[in-house]
Amino acid sequence: MALWKDSNAATSSPTPAASPISNVPPVARDITPPREPEKASVTPVGAGAHRPKDMAMKESVIASELAIEGKIVGAGHVRVAGRFKGDVHVEGNLTIDHGARLEGQVKAGQVIVGGELQGNIEGAKRVELLEGGVITGDVKAGSLTVAAGSKMRGQVEFGWEDGARKPGG
Repeated sequence: MALWKDSNAATSSPTPAASPISNVPPVARDITPPREPEKASVTPVGAGAHRPKDMAMKESVIASELAIEGKIVGAGHVRVAGRFKGDVHVEGNLTIDHGARLEGQVKAGQVIVGGELQGNIEGAKRVELLEGGVITGDVKAGSLTVAAGSKMRGQVEFGWEDGARKPGG
């Protein structure tokens, strides 16, 4: 049973058999079929060493209106603009914005503190303590930059290579 009247049925040439939509009305032939959604690629934790070097790391943000408790582990950059309670271990960079607060241990490539960090920083290549930033805890980093107007309470070790020995040790 046809739902439309084909006015060219008697005068038209036979439709090639290769066309899969030959029995579809002309209006429907002009509509492209919907694309299937793209599948997200997921990299398991610990698989970061197998990631291509040219692939840029994405940044995850904890917004200023959020308060989250848990643990962050993986590859990529993290920006805390709200409140986070828990440890952060990332292969990328960690940024704590002005007015933000993080309570926990930190292990990241580069750490920028504009807000407040209550916890230790370990194994960072570079730590920047911005004006108004506060660190309460120990810092072990390759380099440390401290701006005027910032505060810190804790022990600091910087500039030491992993294989180099400290004086007296």
